[in-house]
Amino acid sequence: MIGLWAALLALVGLDPAPPPVAPPMMVRRMIIRNQLIIRVPVQPRPIGPLAWDQRKGPKCLPVASLAGAMLSGPGSIDFVLTDRRRMRAEMNEDCPALDFYTGFYLQPGDDQMLCREREEIRSRAGTACTVRRFFELVPPARR
Repeated sequence: MIGLWAALLALVGLDPAPPPVAPPMMVRRMIIRNQLIIRVPVQPRPIGPLAWDQRKGPKCLPVASLAGAMLSGPGSIDFVLTDRRRMRAEMNEDCPALDFYTGFYLQPGDDQMLCREREEIRSRAGTACTVRRFFELVPPARR
């Protein structure tokens, strides 16, 4: 009897199943006119103090390792990598990172890397900036 009701509801357009859960925000890859473009969602900044120690970072990040990002200050974006590491991208002085709060796009080079002073990061609003340098973020040492 329950199966009959479900079939009738489906016929009239009413689905007795619960609505699907929205997929989590994730890095998406698109190919437009034979060019790879990567959309990176930006997570809201967590409430409360986040103290990280900064170490010298790499010159480049492989775009396949990007899992997401969050704004970390007026001139920087923190990348979360698939291996759970964090890298801070410090932008050039003339680039307000707040333009990236709705997400941004990357167009990596042929080597599939995001390198400082090379590729541009584009906001959804049209702003384009380059990364001045990367820092590796590590939890502070306990005292």
